[in-house]
Amino acid sequence: MNTKSVLTLAEVNTILDAAQNEAQSNNWAVTIAVADDGGHLLALRRLDKAPLFSIDAATQKARTSAFGARETQLFEEMINNGRTAFLSAPMDSMLSGGVPVLIDGQVAGTVGISGVKPDQDVQVARAGVAAIG
Repeated sequence: MNTKSVLTLAEVNTILDAAQNEAQSNNWAVTIAVADDGGHLLALRRLDKAPLFSIDAATQKARTSAFGARETQLFEEMINNGRTAFLSAPMDSMLSGGVPVLIDGQVAGTVGISGVKPDQDVQVARAGVAAIG
């Protein structure tokens, strides 16, 4: 039987805290979504003054990262580089800011960030992921 790694509540809280610290150290108002490997929401944290749309956007970025098993930034880059047919793919959000949490090469969960510029969303998401090493 195969086994897989999953995110614990402690790890989810560590991700949320690290992402929040990264955002706040840069004065960025974002929403942080953490999902499991199937894209199901485990936790959501909306920082003060984060735009309302960022709630759904962060959740969708986390979900898409889980479905694609990669950073959503790669999807956005493919589309921006001319592969516009990819817009019809059945995913929620192909915008930068979704980052998978890999454990032993397998997706254990994902982080989605929304509320600032794409590279800033990615920076915050990666900080959250890095916190659990």
